[in-house]
Amino acid sequence: MSRLPASLTLVGAGKMGGAMLAGWLDGGLDPARTTVLDPHPSPELDALCAARGLALNPAEVPAAEALVLAMKPQGLDAAAPGLAELAGPDTLVVSILAGKTIADLCTRLPRARAVVRAMPNLPASIGRGVTGAVASAEVDATRRAEADALLASVGAVEWLDDEGLIDALTAVSGSGPAYVFLLAEAMERAGVAAGLPAAMAARLARATISGAGALLDATDRPVGQLRQDVTSPGGTTAAALAVLMRAGGVPDLMREAVAAARTRAGELSG
Repeated sequence: MSRLPASLTLVGAGKMGGAMLAGWLDGGLDPARTTVLDPHPSPELDALCAARGLALNPAEVPAAEALVLAMKPQGLDAAAPGLAELAGPDTLVVSILAGKTIADLCTRLPRARAVVRAMPNLPASIGRGVTGAVASAEVDATRRAEADALLASVGAVEWLDDEGLIDALTAVSGSGPAYVFLLAEAMERAGVAAGLPAAMAARLARATISGAGALLDATDRPVGQLRQDVTSPGGTTAAALAVLMRAGGVPDLMREAVAAARTRAGELSG
């Protein structure tokens, strides 16, 4: 069974790190054994740490079962010497640093053995994300369960056996919210072009997409079947889909978009 580590150090508590911290505390993480390191803590973080009794930027950082890296990826090199002291052979290291491979982390944290690389997406900031994760060979079942509990605090977790698939996952779920937001923008503008007031078009686009997402979440039916449920033969939806799928349309464009994002993710990791 998944359980949170008994003690934890979080490095970086911005939007994503802060959301994870809130989820851990709600899930039972011991505040008295939790340390937060952030060079520029927000007023919200200051207030949370004071209210819950978390150690924020202490002069001496105690050893902890888990070390979670959530700062900006470009800050890893500068922080590595200090982090290396915190990441021992028995420490679970969980990184959400985009583009930083397990090999990168092990090079900079030479004593670390149990390393998990994770890629959450933006909805994780409201506890509705999906996180892809891959573990180094030294992560045993207990450590993996602890990592799963940490990542599940902000949404669903998908474990990968091959780190090479992280780029594909990034292209689908990491970048995916932007694809949905683009669709909402396009629907809003199309509504205005069709004569709707701008504010109403915006409300309709948001409510339609969030409602469709909630329906996806509430059923196990295949998405293709749900699409067909909305599409009456010869009806308005069928007329619209005929345009969206013309000459490959949205399916081909999405395939190209995901391929481009996957390629770019590989370039950034390399």
